[in-house]
Amino acid sequence: MTTLLFSHPVFQRHEVPPGHVEHAGRYAAVDQALQAEEFASLDRRRPPLATREQVELVHSESYWLAIEQAAPKSGLAQLDADTFMGPSSLEAALRAVGGACAGVDAVFAGDVQNAFVASRPPGHHAEPQRAMGFCLFNTAAIAAIHARAHDAKRVAVLDFDVHHGNGTQAAFWDDENAFYASSHEWPQYPGTGRVEDRGAFDNIINAPLATGAGSEAFRRAWGEILLPALSDFGPDCIIISAGFDAHHADPVGRLKLNEADFSWVTAEIAAIAKDKAGGRLVSVLEGGYELTALAASAAAHVKALIAA
Repeated sequence: MTTLLFSHPVFQRHEVPPGHVEHAGRYAAVDQALQAEEFASLDRRRPPLATREQVELVHSESYWLAIEQAAPKSGLAQLDADTFMGPSSLEAALRAVGGACAGVDAVFAGDVQNAFVASRPPGHHAEPQRAMGFCLFNTAAIAAIHARAHDAKRVAVLDFDVHHGNGTQAAFWDDENAFYASSHEWPQYPGTGRVEDRGAFDNIINAPLATGAGSEAFRRAWGEILLPALSDFGPDCIIISAGFDAHHADPVGRLKLNEADFSWVTAEIAAIAKDKAGGRLVSVLEGGYELTALAASAAAHVKALIAA
């Protein structure tokens, strides 16, 4: 079986102000990297638009209506200090969610081994009733809950972005059958993700990493804390929030990871997916803002998915 890749030109058209780090070049860099001959085996598809019902698996009806109303026909709408929408942004966010949900459908159908959604905007900061941190809809959390349409009882999101996924934590806090695990720099935006933040059912595991931490601390956190907790949880489907801004070259974080670290953690997650979840694994792009590092890291991640 192959790895499924969802991409779409609208991901490059999502508009932000000049100088914003979450710009169109991010998608172009990842898309170009995944055109290399070593990725010829990818099953390439266009993502569908998510339905309102899918978005409302995580977000409230009032939030959906507010985002729909905020979407501008021209110019930019500002939702918070660093979160913007342009005329193409709602479609981009909906296709990100639609691709992730279609990836879940495909892995449950047995059509593919796993899937990667090369999308923007990112999603893991979007809370059920709040846009923030460049994020409109929480793509990973929605995809995980969508897996329940396939009778998946226990779903998991794994997050190695340099920033903590406060939105995913908020969405899963009171859901004993939804598991969230994150490594992230501490202190760092958005100021959530403490070790003691464990959810109502001990279903959330945070492994904050000190500023300047590198491969050894990262691999220890995953190998000794996060991955054993995932295995004990016994997920039926796993979603990865694949942020690459913990790379040492990235301008927004101060961790010291490299492409080999992302490849390693992907392979380790895939091994648990194979052991516990029938291999059902879907990854969605989150952060990563230095283009060369982002392209190389995403390529390493997808190579590990192909090899799984």
